[in-house]
Amino acid sequence: MSGKFASTDPVNSLFYYLARGFIGVIQLMPLKVVALAGRVGGYLFYFLDVRHRRVAVNNLLASLGNSHSKKEIISIARENFCRIGEVYFSALKTAAIPTEKIGSVLSSKGRENISLAKQEDGSLPSFLFAMGHFGNFELYAKSGVFVPGFELSTTYRGFRQPWLEQLILSLRRKSGVSFFDRRWDGGKLRAFMNRPGTITGLLADQSAGRSGLRLPFFGRPCSVTPAPALFALRYNLSLHGCFCRRLGLGRWEIDVGPEIPTHNHDQARPIEDIMSDINFQFESFILEDPANWFWVHDRWKKPERADVRGSP
Repeated sequence: MSGKFASTDPVNSLFYYLARGFIGVIQLMPLKVVALAGRVGGYLFYFLDVRHRRVAVNNLLASLGNSHSKKEIISIARENFCRIGEVYFSALKTAAIPTEKIGSVLSSKGRENISLAKQEDGSLPSFLFAMGHFGNFELYAKSGVFVPGFELSTTYRGFRQPWLEQLILSLRRKSGVSFFDRRWDGGKLRAFMNRPGTITGLLADQSAGRSGLRLPFFGRPCSVTPAPALFALRYNLSLHGCFCRRLGLGRWEIDVGPEIPTHNHDQARPIEDIMSDINFQFESFILEDPANWFWVHDRWKKPERADVRGSP
């Protein structure tokens, strides 16, 4: 981690060095101890964070209430908070694990769903992975070890606090993945996707606000980003869902889903149909282990001027 933080604001500097010290202590501890501490913290926040607990329980009731009892819903919500605590603490530890040694905590599945062979012109194919907040989602950046020879990138939204921005980026850049700020780096991202031998991961499981499409997710309309479908079509990228599965305390697995078709008889499929297929893959993965997703996000909030195409 970078040891210096350039700021004229003493408060920013203080927060930066305090957080850096805390992360340094975390990285000295065994991963399972860190993960367990995170679970304890998440369990406590289940009772302390009333607002997010209410969001999680309401989301679960509306999505799974027909197949789960109220008692089961409460149990899933409580475990969800434990998982979130485990993920955030563990991410601080796994960021320090060299990519070549990440196999001790991360495995892969679904390699048969992607063709890594060179194309007719001798170049490597490129891919777009639609990802979500599943499991230890920060480990997506470490998955390049399973696809040697490919460059990986993803996007993020920068933080308002300069000290937090530098701290998080200093952790993420150790992975070797290119991180593009969605607010400023659109040109760099497009240039990256236009190159052969690249894998671009885009988070696609949160509300896209007024710029999103209104599509069903667990039977209820929500705002969905069209970005994975648009970019896959524009840059001729093979499109897949990508997920992180929790296997146990301090153990995860990256799973790549079957290819999502972007064309039908050489004609581009509608953006809404492509994104509906992504939503379906997300739903299927969530149903496998409901506590593994980010239920504390208000996924179904109603944007004022969302595009209503594709609404039921």
